[in-house]
Amino acid sequence: MNILVTGGAGFIGSHLVSALLLQGHKVITLDDLSAGRREFLQEVLAHENHTFVHGSVLNRRVLKQCMDQAEAVFHLSAVLGVKNTVEDPIKVIEGNIDGTRHVLELAFRRGVKVIFASTSEIYGKNTILPFSETSDRVYGAPSIHRWCYATAKSVDEHLCFAYADRGLPVTVLRYFNAYGPRQSNSQYGMVIPRFIRAALRGEPLQVHGDGSQSRCFTYVEDTVKGTISALGREADGLAFNIGSNRPTTVLELARMIISMTNSQSPIHFVSYEQAYGKGYEDMPARIPDLTRSGAILGYSPSISLEEGLANTISWSRRNETL
Repeated sequence: MNILVTGGAGFIGSHLVSALLLQGHKVITLDDLSAGRREFLQEVLAHENHTFVHGSVLNRRVLKQCMDQAEAVFHLSAVLGVKNTVEDPIKVIEGNIDGTRHVLELAFRRGVKVIFASTSEIYGKNTILPFSETSDRVYGAPSIHRWCYATAKSVDEHLCFAYADRGLPVTVLRYFNAYGPRQSNSQYGMVIPRFIRAALRGEPLQVHGDGSQSRCFTYVEDTVKGTISALGREADGLAFNIGSNRPTTVLELARMIISMTNSQSPIHFVSYEQAYGKGYEDMPARIPDLTRSGAILGYSPSISLEEGLANTISWSRRNETL
């Protein structure tokens, strides 16, 4: 199959591109390298079935050229990260909504299957766990920029389902805290690469709040398996949680990483206001209900947090400058 991957030089995208090529697909990677890195695709740049295009989903001409060659598109291109939501909400809102709108409009013209990478962020402050795909969204006030990413992704999902109603084959995937090798850019607030980098350098691990907030960290190999499984027609018109169902507190995570790296780093507790400014809100827990993903996609995470962290730490030791 001819497949387009937007954001294919990014953390998850680069792993997805490699997996698709391994399965025998022909892949076009579209990435503007604002967050992705060409070196993440180094092993497949010269692959006979791979084409890399340096460009943006915001450029309709370039996107159309790529889309015209595709039978399916994995839309992973996004403006993400806590830092961006707080400091540049306009960039987050416009970058996510406009890019997704372009992908869906062009895909609709030719009936190209779309797999859209969404996020567990869309559940917001909902405290009824675990989150099923039909759970309510609960957000803070629009004046609190922390919610702009979740809002933009929610609008993207509305667009996906609206096009699905018109007959476009679309599947929405909600990722829960993916991590692993190549998630190196800690400026976006990703906790695992931030903790690993600090531990390897013997620097304090900064835990926001009291560290009791829990997340279900999902190794990227499991994320990619779930993503590829959405190619099937039985997934059309539906949303799926893709994650782990093992909750781990941020404080537990910090202690695990210190132990696994044999680090002497201390743990420092930092208030959310110190880290992100006034008005920042966080969620006490996020746990996905994987019933639908298991039943329809056959999805079941298989990499334990301990194994995934060991792989990620090993990669980070070799690539500490990234």
